[in-house]
Amino acid sequence: MSPPSDLILEATDLGKSFRGFHAVKGVNLKVRRGTVHALIGPNGAGKTTCFNLLTRFLPVTSGRIVFNGRDITPLDAASVAKLGLVRSFQISAVFRQLSVLDNVRVALLAREGGSFAFWQSARALDRFSARAGELLESVGLTRWSGHTAADLPYGRKRALELATTLALEPSLVLLDEPMAGLGHEDIGPVTQLIADVAKRCTVLMVEHNMKVVADLCDCITVLQAGEVLAEGPYEQVSRDPRVLEAYVGGAHV
Repeated sequence: MSPPSDLILEATDLGKSFRGFHAVKGVNLKVRRGTVHALIGPNGAGKTTCFNLLTRFLPVTSGRIVFNGRDITPLDAASVAKLGLVRSFQISAVFRQLSVLDNVRVALLAREGGSFAFWQSARALDRFSARAGELLESVGLTRWSGHTAADLPYGRKRALELATTLALEPSLVLLDEPMAGLGHEDIGPVTQLIADVAKRCTVLMVEHNMKVVADLCDCITVLQAGEVLAEGPYEQVSRDPRVLEAYVGGAHV
């Protein structure tokens, strides 16, 4: 049966075992279209494994994953990316020696199924320049377009990763700890970038920064020991005694 039209991603009884160790156990997850949904939990909760299952980087041991009404459980990561479910690092491996503009143009070429040979003329990318410029403007990188990607500050590299992600025109973007490694001064701008991305597609993110989660997310799923512990808006989840105990033995999340 197809999920309700407001669901873009649904996992049912999702499980993953490694030689008898149950990293993910019976996880049910529903991500609603047009929302920002966070997957959080203490270290070792199974967040990364769950993310790898949803994006098809790992085969499931049990359960079913439906994206946009289609069962994607048997598919691989590249196939689901083509369907519009994109994990940020799938296309965010920035080419350090290319310009910021060329990084986005190469991503646009990849979306069309083409490949770029570095010994070919850059003119092969010219037809993507206008769209690449629009994407760079959307993430505040217009003035950096001619800079070599390696020269970007770390926060700007994250913005470039988002631009190359958006080049694939995803309907669902999965962000794995987007604030990891950012300095305090970069967290606000990157948070705003994600909010802007969420205006055009659904976002599912794993994130440890609870202020970012509180500011951005419509719904939060909390994992502990591979199982769903709680789910709901931040105001509800942050007051759940089970969540408080799981994180810090009773201190506020």
